[in-house]
Amino acid sequence: MPVMAAVIGYLTKLLAVRMLFEPLEYRGIRPFLGWQGMIPARAGKMAAIAYDTMTSGLIDLQELMSRIDPDELVAELAGPLDEAVEDLARELLSEYQPGLWESLPEPVRALLVRRVQAEAPKVVKQLAREVTSDVHAVVDVRHMVVSNLVRDKELLNRLIRDVAEPELRFIVRSGIYFGAAIGVIQAVAWGLTKSPLVMPIFGFLTGWVTDYLALNMLFLPREEKRFLGIRLHGKFQRRRAEVGVRYGDLIAKEILTPRNLLEGMLSGPKSDKLVAIVQREVRRTIDEQAGLAKPLVILAVGGRRFQALKQDAAARVIRTAPETARSMFAYTEQALDIRNTIAERMKVLTSGQFEQIIRPAFKEDEKTAVMVGAVLGGVIGEMQALVLIYLPMALGILAV
Repeated sequence: MPVMAAVIGYLTKLLAVRMLFEPLEYRGIRPFLGWQGMIPARAGKMAAIAYDTMTSGLIDLQELMSRIDPDELVAELAGPLDEAVEDLARELLSEYQPGLWESLPEPVRALLVRRVQAEAPKVVKQLAREVTSDVHAVVDVRHMVVSNLVRDKELLNRLIRDVAEPELRFIVRSGIYFGAAIGVIQAVAWGLTKSPLVMPIFGFLTGWVTDYLALNMLFLPREEKRFLGIRLHGKFQRRRAEVGVRYGDLIAKEILTPRNLLEGMLSGPKSDKLVAIVQREVRRTIDEQAGLAKPLVILAVGGRRFQALKQDAAARVIRTAPETARSMFAYTEQALDIRNTIAERMKVLTSGQFEQIIRPAFKEDEKTAVMVGAVLGGVIGEMQALVLIYLPMALGILAV
């Protein structure tokens, strides 16, 4: 009986952990004959909790963005920016004034390109200053994080599973120890009563009690205590330093990356703000470069086509921005230093605040997981009764 109870404890814990993460999408016949992992099923809510956890006590994105030096940013973009500007100038002039660009001598064309290239860093610096001075004006970071995690449910799972991997292993293993201990009590109860009901009842209790104890031992007690020389401290609480590093690493490499932030600026709900800034700067630069010759340019190209040229130039700058900006991603990631920032700030959280990093993933469906474990334990207990009691009785009757 202790062995069977240990098996029940192990299987119910294994099921509880698997139920948190798998499957990523609903499998079965809706609404009742099927299952979806508890975290993927509530992807939107869990992603929002993850974002709120990050920003409530770990990072301030505005403060992080202020670490970016526009001059350093331009230096990283120097080569790709020059290439992008040259391609843009050639394409626009060829399209809006066919034959003119090809008819110009090469030294003249090179001079025009160099003039635009000389102005491009100023445009980038101005854009960088405006973005870093109020990042939330140009990108809805919460929307970006939540939408990315909802779209990539495996990444949402990893945000919990990778950080709490040792604790998840503990949950599964604990079922063996707790189950065996309860199995001893079950054996005594069976010896005293000889009742077949002992099996399913204790199976139910084994699934319920072991799930409840394992989940709570992850987080409680929040502060280290000693009882009869035994160290009592929540498993997750013990690993604060390691959790900070792993959590920060995952956020920096998978969620708040320079690429994701740029995409959020270019395609998120507030992308019109960045587009307006880019259009303004590009138009200003073109007007400045036209200088005294602007009336002649308008006369040659046409007023409407000149305005269309400026609009088209801004649109192409935005369209090619992700590719052009690739060279600055390494510098931006280093400047933001999200990984180390999270690791350091996690050290000064209170035990309660630290618990909230991972607890919501379990707390959200804790009762469901415990109840499923209890029901499974009861079913296995009834199977135990069938094997240990009813089957021998049936074989004995047949033998007679």
